[in-house]
Amino acid sequence: MKVQFLGAAQTVTGSCYMIEACGKRFCIDCGMHQGNKAIEERNRNPRPYAPGNIDFILVTHAHIDHSGLLPLMVREGFSKPIYCTKATSELLDIMLQDSAHIQEQDAEYQNRKNKRAGRPEVQPIYTVADAMQVREYIQPCEYGQKVQVTDDVTAEFIDAGHLLGSASIKLTCHEGGETRTVVFSGDIGNVDQPIIRDPQFYADADYVLMESTYGDRNHTEVWSYTDELAEIIDETLGKGGNVVIPSFAVGRTQELLYFIREIKDQGLVKSVPDFPVYIDSPLAKAATTVFCGDLHGYLDEAA
Repeated sequence: MKVQFLGAAQTVTGSCYMIEACGKRFCIDCGMHQGNKAIEERNRNPRPYAPGNIDFILVTHAHIDHSGLLPLMVREGFSKPIYCTKATSELLDIMLQDSAHIQEQDAEYQNRKNKRAGRPEVQPIYTVADAMQVREYIQPCEYGQKVQVTDDVTAEFIDAGHLLGSASIKLTCHEGGETRTVVFSGDIGNVDQPIIRDPQFYADADYVLMESTYGDRNHTEVWSYTDELAEIIDETLGKGGNVVIPSFAVGRTQELLYFIREIKDQGLVKSVPDFPVYIDSPLAKAATTVFCGDLHGYLDEAA
């Protein structure tokens, strides 16, 4: 087996492993590089492989730094299976379209400036149409299911506790009369988080490749901000104001809704007990619909 690191090496975005094993070539994740313009320009660089020659892709979770170049892969000729959990597949559909919409808007804005300066037009990295085409290749699986991705490679997804549907992936490869197991951790979540379950772990593997964004610190205390949030809401509404909370559209927004529902159920806001709550984001609204769907096997018991 050969492993090539094509992202999230010396940076924390653009996660992508290129694997050659058992006569096949495939990717674990296909993330977009995010950050300043110099970093983002890597998304336009030619890949060290032809997307049409990739046999399949395994996706750990739906965050754009792990999935955001899937539409570009399809645009450039990839037409094979993309394996991920069912919940990830549902989030991918809305998140990739949102990402594509941003690419189109950015290109439109840049082209208005280029026209005034006499510079040539730029094209978006990919379009909404490209993003919508990804769904044709998605092969959703469940946690614990052993997926026979080739005759000699089996993949198994377990809950990484990072985002709804997030997974660590275990590959079992049979090659040259030997069997080896390799685990790709994906992004690992913390324990005792709302809605999603605690991370699960494999008992053994021959090799482990894991993310280490927060590898230099210990997460010892799980902080609950329900009481403090309730105080802020109570005081602000009591004075006739509104509370505006900026948050990530997928994951964080749903956590906040969970905590606000808890605040209401416990009667912690006295000034306006039944205060209205609005989500001012099309992506967050669509993601919340996914979180409200049939998620047996993905949420913890309390959620």
